Amino acid sequence: MDLTAFVASHRENGLLLGDYNSYRTQLSRRILTLRKRLGRTTPKGKKYTPKAPITAEDIASDHEFAHLLLLTSERAWAHAMHMKATHSADTLPKGSTRRHIISRLHKAAAYANELTKILNDRETTGASAIDVLEARAYAACLSGAMEFEKQSWEKSLRFYSEARIIYDTLTTSTKKDIFRDQLSTAIDPSIRYSAYQQQLPRTVAISTIARRYFPRSCASLVTELETLDPNALTDQPSQEKAGSAITTPSNIPKTITWRSRTVTLEDASIALALASTSAASESLTALLSNSNLPPKEKAAAYDDVLNASQDAVDATKRAIDELIAEGVGQGDKRMQGLQVTRTAVNYALVGWRVGRNRVLSGENDGVSPVSGVAEKLKMGGELYVEKEEGRGRKLAGLRERVALYDATLQSLDSVKELPGVAADEQFLKELQGKRLYFQALKCLAIGRSHDLLRNRKNALVLFDRAFNLTVQSQALISQPSPIHQLSPPGLDIQPIELKSLRQLLQAEVFRFRALVEIHDLEQESAKKLNQDAKARVPLIERLSEYPIGGVALDNLVTYPPVLEPVPVKPLCFDVARNYIDYPGRSTASEDSEDGSTKAGGRKGWFGFGW
Repeated sequence: MDLTAFVASHRENGLLLGDYNSYRTQLSRRILTLRKRLGRTTPKGKKYTPKAPITAEDIASDHEFAHLLLLTSERAWAHAMHMKATHSADTLPKGSTRRHIISRLHKAAAYANELTKILNDRETTGASAIDVLEARAYAACLSGAMEFEKQSWEKSLRFYSEARIIYDTLTTSTKKDIFRDQLSTAIDPSIRYSAYQQQLPRTVAISTIARRYFPRSCASLVTELETLDPNALTDQPSQEKAGSAITTPSNIPKTITWRSRTVTLEDASIALALASTSAASESLTALLSNSNLPPKEKAAAYDDVLNASQDAVDATKRAIDELIAEGVGQGDKRMQGLQVTRTAVNYALVGWRVGRNRVLSGENDGVSPVSGVAEKLKMGGELYVEKEEGRGRKLAGLRERVALYDATLQSLDSVKELPGVAADEQFLKELQGKRLYFQALKCLAIGRSHDLLRNRKNALVLFDRAFNLTVQSQALISQPSPIHQLSPPGLDIQPIELKSLRQLLQAEVFRFRALVEIHDLEQESAKKLNQDAKARVPLIERLSEYPIGGVALDNLVTYPPVLEPVPVKPLCFDVARNYIDYPGRSTASEDSEDGSTKAGGRKGWFGFGW
């Protein structure tokens, strides 16, 4: 049945050009169409009668009954997400809003659980074991979201752990990326946050947390998972060995360098976190060497190094808090060393975040335009080129790039708040140059969106602004730090990148100056033609217009006159014509002495007897 692919495709198409509310509206229309097709609607003009619940026999006869339950569950989920997004400015929706969100998620989970219960009758429905597992994982995700909103962190962990183990097993057995996408987008972040609320250490892997909170009391579920993957609920030895190699003494750093200052790492947890970061960085470099990977998979590869860097930041903060609790002053050597370490690990974390955003932006940091043409394989094996994507999809892609550039600029601004950064003028100068580079990329993306909307003047102004920012950035980033060619993208900007961006923007400025000039000439020509056409009309036919530019005395009338069609005689629509005594005209009808009307008078309108 491909339940996960069905839900994922609907979400992707619905949320691509709109928000959760528009997605909910699309689902409502889709549900109505599906109900009409399945004969489960009340005829127009008839009294509403509740329909019988969907049974296993219905799904066996037509799989669209299962799709009807999925779409109904998705509509309730979209309603909850819309209310949550509307109140995103608040730290937490309160009162009736929070109860309403929980109610919608409860409804979505109820429909998903109903589908799971029906599909469990595999003999009647004809569903496979994978279909049942997909339905159960989908229901567990919705139940976990409901408990997450209730702030029941342990229950949320149990439901999300069930969904993660199922999707992980399906990924291993079916080799489909759709299940891996479900893990990275919603499940893993929720498990990490719920584990944080349960005060579990960040160093514990998400897979370990999922196995710990997985409901092993359901024997049938455990059997199905172990049938597909015998190691689904057990720790894999290969991963343990790989992890132990990271923590060997030879791989643990003893010092850390920030700018020209090197300090000793006295805290073992910080050193272990930095060793994990180094190992994750090497794995990321090896993975990114394959240029055929799509941007989303490259960005997902940053998760391990980001988690390891965050562990180093947390370990440094804990060490500083412990010294503060002991009453150690800022002038102490240990405290100064930890402050230097704090700046170094936070700057490294910001660098990995910026690198992830740069990978998501596309090739060359998003300098290349949004591509709308792709090749696909037809059923017969023949390649054909897809038609170009519409303007809406291109605008959506540019909107995503602008959001990534905004996140990058915010990350760069956070670096200025780190200890010791404000006093380093040379570093602030380089940081400002990098900020101008990403500002130029943002102006480039916004300018391209104006170009798609045919606002050539706005696009020209934005391209010119981006060009000036690039020139300033080149002046500030005079000597960028050298990096290896295969190193993952980070905060380092190479001269070739600045040079290519400057050349592109200069060409765009020249091109759009020409386009704007051509547009202005066309407008002036059209305006002149309009004025010439109006000037050729004689004054006698333009008496209703005030001659602002003066009167052309040689164009008062058309002479010699030309033959033109005119009305033969005017039409009279005077209703009271027969009842008013106009001057010089006798009354149309007079009453006789016996009260009769004289013959020959007009009757009614136009002489007719109306």
